[in-house]
Amino acid sequence: MNMDLASLRLEYSAQSLDESEVDRDPVRQFSYWFDQAVAAGLREPNAMTLATATLQGEPSARIVLLKEFGERGFVFYTNYESVKGRELQENPRAALVFFWSELERQVRLRGGIEKVTREESEAYFRVRPVKSRFGAAASPQSRIVPGRKWLEDQVTALEGEFGESGPERPENWGGYRLKPESIEFWQGRKSRLHDRVLYTQTDTGGVWNIVRLAP
Repeated sequence: MNMDLASLRLEYSAQSLDESEVDRDPVRQFSYWFDQAVAAGLREPNAMTLATATLQGEPSARIVLLKEFGERGFVFYTNYESVKGRELQENPRAALVFFWSELERQVRLRGGIEKVTREESEAYFRVRPVKSRFGAAASPQSRIVPGRKWLEDQVTALEGEFGESGPERPENWGGYRLKPESIEFWQGRKSRLHDRVLYTQTDTGGVWNIVRLAP
C-alpha cells in the first residue's frame, strides 16, 4: 500500500521552552523533564537512542536504557564485545537521544565515553532480574548464532549450573558512562518553529553556556 509520507504531520503546541527560564545546570533541567515524562506515564521514558561510530566514521545506532544519571554522566549497560562495545573501545565518543513524543520533547547529548567501575557493574548486575542475568551471561551479543533454540539451550545449561541464585557477572558485561559536553533540549512548537536550547561546556569547570538555536 502506497502512503503519502509528505502529508503525515502533527502540529506541536503543548508547551514552550525559553533559554532565559531553563535551569543553569543541564543535568537538573534534564531531571525536571525526566520526572515529568515518568509522571505522564510514558512507556520506558528511559529508552534512548545510542549512536556510536568506528574510527573510519561508519555509524550505528540502537535503543538502550538509561540506568543512572547525574553530574558524573549518563549510564547504560551492555556486552563489551557487542558492536557498540567494540566501537566504543576504538572510538570512545557517542551521542544519546531521548524522544518523548507524548510531551513533544527531545533531548540530545554528545560527549566522551568511559566504562563505569567494576564495582558499579557488579552492583547493578546483582539487582537485575535473575532471568535477565542468565540472558546476559548466555548471549554472545551481536554475534551470529545457529538459532533461537541454541540461545535457549545456553540459558538452560547455565540454569543447571547456577540454579536459582543466578550466574555471576560475565567479565565482558558492564556499564558505560557518557560524560556530556553538550546537551540540547527541544520542545515542539506550532508551524515547526520549535524551541531549541543548547548547553555547551565552557573552559570554566562546571559552567555551561546556554544559547537558542534556530529550529
